[in-house]
Amino acid sequence: MNFTLSEEHEAIRTQVRALCNRFGLDYWRERDASATYPEAFLKAMADAGWLGVVIPEAYGGAGLGITEACLVLHEICAAGAGTTGASPVHFAFFPPMPVIKYGSEEQKKDLLPKIAAGELSLGFSITEPDAGTDTSRITTRAVRDGDDYLITGKKVWSSNLQRSGRTLLLARTTPFEQCEKKTMGMSLFLVDLTLPGVTIREIDKLGRAAVDSNELFLDQVRVPASALVGEEGKGFYQLISGLNPERLMVAAEAVGIGRAALDLGVRYAKERVVFGRPIGANQGIQFPLAEAYSKLEVAWLMVLHGAWLYDHNHACGAEANIAKLRAADAGFEACDASLQTHGGMGYAREYHIERLWREVRLYKIAPVSQEMALNFIGEHVMGLPKSY
Repeated sequence: MNFTLSEEHEAIRTQVRALCNRFGLDYWRERDASATYPEAFLKAMADAGWLGVVIPEAYGGAGLGITEACLVLHEICAAGAGTTGASPVHFAFFPPMPVIKYGSEEQKKDLLPKIAAGELSLGFSITEPDAGTDTSRITTRAVRDGDDYLITGKKVWSSNLQRSGRTLLLARTTPFEQCEKKTMGMSLFLVDLTLPGVTIREIDKLGRAAVDSNELFLDQVRVPASALVGEEGKGFYQLISGLNPERLMVAAEAVGIGRAALDLGVRYAKERVVFGRPIGANQGIQFPLAEAYSKLEVAWLMVLHGAWLYDHNHACGAEANIAKLRAADAGFEACDASLQTHGGMGYAREYHIERLWREVRLYKIAPVSQEMALNFIGEHVMGLPKSY
């Protein structure tokens, strides 16, 4: 087994970090405080070709794997950008994956080059207020009407819709009661957000104010049949193929945020002098930081292991869920230890820790909660009875 990153991987880390370093911590604090989208950063990433990492070369991308996507997102977060910087880039990696794998040639040619160039952002609209993590119970309906579908329903926590031309949306094309298997009868659509009947309402939230999260309302929205991605009724399975990569990518982000916070905490512990010596000399300060470091390292190894499995066409459901579970905890613990190290100043915006602390908390909830990750491990890995 070789746990060393290749020269190409190290080059990705170096180049992405160099680009990120052009946007300092003050830039990200200002984006958060003013709820202003990081346009300049995203353009720089697009111009450098990083938005097309997972998009095939035939459609303007680099044709690389999930390992490379994780490295990019990790470096963005480790540079201190947090979810404010990672999420806009994340949207170029994850939502297009079902299109890459199952989309028609027309859909690929239409969407993928624009996403790689930073000209189009694709939203992601799956979750519903009355379904939550039980995706099979979504009630958004798509009814065939000649050469079109009429879509009616409501989605919640749809990110980046204020800046997306289209969204990938999951709807029921066959009622739940008529399906032999509850995960059948759902279909994926590419929905133009400018169509009549579409209403988007932004959600005011705890963190990542610069990147919008929304409620999405659809009232008899007429979309052409050509907007269907893949095969009707199999949208859930087409979606599942992208969920493990997303869990690995958000795990990479959580580790990166934890490392950025830890760097700030270590620096402060070296510089802050109390009772005649740096506070970092005290084990009450040193041990929590060292504990956080060790947990981040372990989580990062699981991220790389899961990504390697995926990129080599091996099953990685267990590894993806474990990586997300451990990285979310490790990232939060690192931010919390750093905030505690700063004492009262950790509560001040100028020291940047409070922003990272608020943002990393998201990963214990999304894209899958810690509890659901444990359910997966208990049932599908350990063979325990289904608990829900």
